[in-house]
Amino acid sequence: MKADHPDPARIDSVRRFNRFYTRQIGVLRKNYLDSPYSLGEMRVLYELSKGDDLTASDIVRTLDLDAGYLSRLLRDFEKKGLVSRKTSKTDARQSHLALTAQGRKVYAPAEKRSQNTVAAMLAKLDAARQAQLVGAMQTIETLLAGDAPVPATYTLRAPRHGDFGWMVAAHAVNYAHEYGWGDPFEGLCAQIVADFVNNNDPSCERCWIADVNGENVGCVMLVKDAAPDTARIRLLLVDPKGRGLGLGARLTDECVRFAREAGYKKITLWTHSILTAARHIYQKAGFTLTSSEKRHTWGKDVVAEFWDMDL
Repeated sequence: MKADHPDPARIDSVRRFNRFYTRQIGVLRKNYLDSPYSLGEMRVLYELSKGDDLTASDIVRTLDLDAGYLSRLLRDFEKKGLVSRKTSKTDARQSHLALTAQGRKVYAPAEKRSQNTVAAMLAKLDAARQAQLVGAMQTIETLLAGDAPVPATYTLRAPRHGDFGWMVAAHAVNYAHEYGWGDPFEGLCAQIVADFVNNNDPSCERCWIADVNGENVGCVMLVKDAAPDTARIRLLLVDPKGRGLGLGARLTDECVRFAREAGYKKITLWTHSILTAARHIYQKAGFTLTSSEKRHTWGKDVVAEFWDMDL
């Protein structure tokens, strides 16, 4: 596509938006997010918080930072005990960087404040305008990234009005299309949802909805099982629009995290051998296949499987 020389009025509009948004999110303050650090320093800590295998070169490329500035910053973080280095096993010239326990302790409050700040900003808008805002932001990101792919981002939240109906419909549509499961499967999903809506105990049961730009793309429930001190995962689903984002693993991890906080001793779940992606997620999360049985259900021959995890 041929680039056109921009109209001066458009240049002014972009600059005005930049001034507005930098003020809106507080990036001009000396101590970003009420931390002892600047925006640049917090941005580096954020990158390090995402994994343990980053190198300084990775951060320079990702953030478009001056290598000398980053080197000085990392040395300062090391002196303060926030960052550790480990020489690469494959290339002695490279060091892998990671936040130390102290580094994570220092970073965590700022991450929480950032989440709360954005939540407060969005809370001023109704759901439709929130989706409009996030969609506009993604449009800006996509256009300015050019040919570079822009990864979709998702949000996990509690269900809103209409979400439970969506859970039933999404399961019915996706499983009919991908596996040919018939109407009784939709009825089962509807019954599970109805039981949760009418009887759930918020202290020990929870439902999560995953959305991208206000569009539902995933869900899961954690409910109290009949067995003592046992929770059950139900209705884990990642819609095709949300696949490739690691959503299935994240939703499962949320269930495990909440189950531990709620005091459960065990988590159980029921799935089928044909659901290979889900089985892989459960196995990676630490679940063990404990039993299976052949059935003819929903118009198909299936192998039902039962997986468990001790907490």
